[in-house]
Amino acid sequence: MPHFVIMGAGRVGVMLAHSLEAAGHTVAIIDQDERAFRRLRKDFDGKKVKGVGFDRETLKRADIESAYAFAAVSSGDNSNILASRVARETFKVAHVVARINDPNRAEFFQRLGVPTVAAVRWSTDQVLRRILPEQSMTGDYREASGRLVLAELQLHEDWTGHPLSDIEDAAELRIAYITRFGEGMLPSAETSYQQGDVVHAMMRTQEMNAVARILSAPPAGLDDEPLEPKLQQRSWGKPASTVERLNDVNGKDSSDSGLGRGMGKE
Repeated sequence: MPHFVIMGAGRVGVMLAHSLEAAGHTVAIIDQDERAFRRLRKDFDGKKVKGVGFDRETLKRADIESAYAFAAVSSGDNSNILASRVARETFKVAHVVARINDPNRAEFFQRLGVPTVAAVRWSTDQVLRRILPEQSMTGDYREASGRLVLAELQLHEDWTGHPLSDIEDAAELRIAYITRFGEGMLPSAETSYQQGDVVHAMMRTQEMNAVARILSAPPAGLDDEPLEPKLQQRSWGKPASTVERLNDVNGKDSSDSGLGRGMGKE
C-alpha cells in the first residue's frame, strides 16, 4: 500500500490527506502548528507529525523513507521548495510536488527539477494527478461526438529525454501542446519531453485508462523495432475502422488482395 507524506495542514493539505486515506492509502501530515491538525476529521487514522517540514528528523518521523510521494502544500514557497528538494535528493522520493504561491518563481523552481503548480491554478485534484500511481486522467475537453478527449498526460520519469513522437507512438495519441516553465508551446518534430513539462494530448475517449496505464510505466521496447512503420500506420486523418481495414489488407498476401490484383509486377 503506497504511503504519502504531506507538508502543510491547511485547506489543501487536509483535503489531500482525506482523499488519499479514503482511497485506502496510508498518510502522514506535517505541520509546525499543532492546532492546524484540528482541521482533520476526528476519524482520521493517519500520522500527525508536529515539526518543520524540511527537517530530516521530522520527515523521518513521517516515514518519508518509505514514501511513494511527497506533497509540500504549506503557505510558504521557500519552505515548500526546500522540503521538496530534501524529499527528492536526500530520501530519493520518486514523486514530489510543491505548491507555489508566487507564479513568477515557478520557472526557477522547475529548473531545479521540482514539479510546481502556481496557486492561481491550484486545486487538490491537480496534486492528486501528480502523486497517485496510475491516476485516471480527467478530460479537459471533449469534442461533440464524445469519441475524442483532450487530457493532461501523467508520464513516468523515465520518459524524460524521449522525443514526443515516442510518447505518441507508444500510446497511439496526438500531443496537442505542452506547458514548459509556465509557458504554453506547440511541439515540433524535434521536441523532447523534459522533466516538469505538462503535456496535453488528444486521444480516443475509450482508451483513456489504457493510455494512463502505458505512460505511467517506463518506456518499453522502443529500441526493439523502428518507430517509423508504426507512425505511418496511425492514420489520424482516417476513422479507426479505416485504419483497421488497411492493417488487415497489409497483413494479407498481395496476390490474394484487390490491391495486389490491381498492381503490375515488375
